Amino acid sequence: MAGPHENLEHAEHAEHAAHSGNKKIALLISVMALFLAFSETLGKSAQTSALNHQIEASNLWNFFQAKSIRRTATIVAAEAMKVDQLAASDAQKEAMAKQIDEWNKTAARYRSEPEAGGGKGEGTVELSRRAIEEQHLRDTALARYHHYEIASAAFQIAIVLGSATIITNMMILSW
Repeated sequence: MAGPHENLEHAEHAEHAAHSGNKKIALLISVMALFLAFSETLGKSAQTSALNHQIEASNLWNFFQAKSIRRTATIVAAEAMKVDQLAASDAQKEAMAKQIDEWNKTAARYRSEPEAGGGKGEGTVELSRRAIEEQHLRDTALARYHHYEIASAAFQIAIVLGSATIITNMMILSW
């Protein structure tokens, strides 16, 4: 049977072991807090990026719509003038044909204008391609944001469990 002196010695060893374990868990908590800070910062960055890509996609689709309306109005004007051309004199027909040709060229330019916009293109074909690319970039940024949010939640749970381990001295919580 152990004496009071031996019991006190066992208690001191247990306290020392618990204190050493608590230091390790506290260090682990601080590392997890660091990773949580990184995850939160990167998550906010991804969220901001997604918003910026969404705004750019909306702007491009608005520009696409404006170009489409202009193109349609030009085509309608050319078609209407073709009808009017049937009742015109020869001199008028020549002038009308010239105008119809100009409107058709303008409509074609509204459809595809690859050299405009610093080489990015500002025809409806190029604008729709650019808008779709921005939407893909937005989707990628949103996926990154959601992954960082999940990581942040995991780090927060780990920090809570690590803190509970120190308070309760139940090492199972830190596994």
